[in-house]
Amino acid sequence: MDLSYSEKHEAFRKDLRTFLDEKLPKRLSDKVRLGQRLTKEDMEEWHAILQTRNWLAGHWPEEYGGSGWDAVERHIFEEETTRANAPRILPFGIMMLGPVLMKFGSEDQKAHWLPRILNGTDWWCQGYSEPGAGSDLAALKTTAERDGDHYVVNGQKTWTTLAQYADHIFCLVRTGKDGKKQEGISFLLIDMDDPGIEVRPIYLIDGGAEVNEVWFKDVRVPVENLVGEENQGWTIAKYLLTHERTNIAGVGFATQALENLKRIAGLEHQAGKPLIEDPLFAAEIARLEIQLMAMATTNLRVVSAAAEGNAPGAESSMLKVKGTVIRQELNDLTRRACGPYAMPFVSEALEAGSNVEPVGPDYAAPVSGKYFNNRKLSIYGGSNEVQKQIIAKMKLGA
Repeated sequence: MDLSYSEKHEAFRKDLRTFLDEKLPKRLSDKVRLGQRLTKEDMEEWHAILQTRNWLAGHWPEEYGGSGWDAVERHIFEEETTRANAPRILPFGIMMLGPVLMKFGSEDQKAHWLPRILNGTDWWCQGYSEPGAGSDLAALKTTAERDGDHYVVNGQKTWTTLAQYADHIFCLVRTGKDGKKQEGISFLLIDMDDPGIEVRPIYLIDGGAEVNEVWFKDVRVPVENLVGEENQGWTIAKYLLTHERTNIAGVGFATQALENLKRIAGLEHQAGKPLIEDPLFAAEIARLEIQLMAMATTNLRVVSAAAEGNAPGAESSMLKVKGTVIRQELNDLTRRACGPYAMPFVSEALEAGSNVEPVGPDYAAPVSGKYFNNRKLSIYGGSNEVQKQIIAKMKLGA
């Protein structure tokens, strides 16, 4: 593929920068820059601003309300929005469910759900992992038994991100018990307001509760909320996971973290001079920057292949492994750059408007929390160990 920037792409970059300068609220960009927690209203506000230009799901085809971006435009959008410290686009509806519905959903499902994702009517979360089914997702035990025009769902999902805000959840459920464990799985769309659903927060080391347990007890789900064929949900699950793993690589987030690291290393001093001038520390930064540039090129290739209708294969696993390791190493270097200021962690200082002062400079406040929280990157979406097995099987026949 051609990785150069055409006049069209440079014009898009210029237009995007102007839009971000004029429309991105400083209040939101300051929150992102300082690592403060975003509220549901913050995220909804930014989604609505993007949608004024059909940029919330710019990679969606125009027939479904997107802008039909090519791979390079998607790359530019991620690069420029992270550079501007814009809030991330929540992936569950836009990046995950949307593409699934376009490929596997019925015409009625597309017509009903896709516009609601774009206009913010529905807030989606993902019901995949269970206490005994994380990387071994096919071991899931949540059941959906057919009862007339409904499925009756019972079970538990865990590590469900932002379920406390969601009004809908897309779930993998077990509808069959015969054959291989992958063969009895189906993909259901469930209303979180249905009777029998309970959301319980999981409090993390940084004091936040972005993830949750979701319990289902005799939840009745209309049969028309089944996506694809019954017992064929594993195909959908794999399709979605390849897209999720590509997103987890987080080229934009890593680029933002790299720039933040350079800024901090320029402000912190060692032996009377900026840390960034220390040869050993500068070499560590350069090493990660080179790896990030190589990963960004690979990401472009994968996104381009996906845009042509090819589901990412081992490449998405490679990106997931390399991208998460790079992001974790950037977190570690940033922690080291802040020195003793990274040791204390005051959770309340990450709440906008809090009168609790951080220990040390403001840029050090979120460093330790982000370092510990992002240990999860190499676990969720299929652990890096599992991804290496996938790569070995698909590329080496091992």
